[in-house]
Amino acid sequence: QVQLVESGGGMVQPGGSLRLSCTASGFMLSSSAVSWYRQISGKERELVAHITTTGTTPNYADSVKGRFTFSRDNAYTVYLQMNSLKPEDTAVYYCKAVHWLNTYWGQGTQVTVSL
Repeated sequence: QVQLVESGGGMVQPGGSLRLSCTASGFMLSSSAVSWYRQISGKERELVAHITTTGTTPNYADSVKGRFTFSRDNAYTVYLQMNSLKPEDTAVYYCKAVHWLNTYWGQGTQVTVSL
């Protein structure tokens, strides 16, 4: 079964950290272009970070540069390390993978930054 699953969301205080995971089954993320998006209720989905299929250097949205780090682990897992979290980072975070001509989305994981 082909699927993408995110995990690691939760509630954290401002300034805290979380690490999101995105794990694929049925295909390899190591041969995919992978992106992290987030969506605040009532707003459009926003691209947070992206890495191309063969790339080694991720690109980041200006709003998260210097605070978020996108990394690949093994052939099936990527991470989004989020540090110095702010209330405006509160959103549902999604992983997206483009493998050959197929696009896959995860179900999303909620991140809430609040006192």
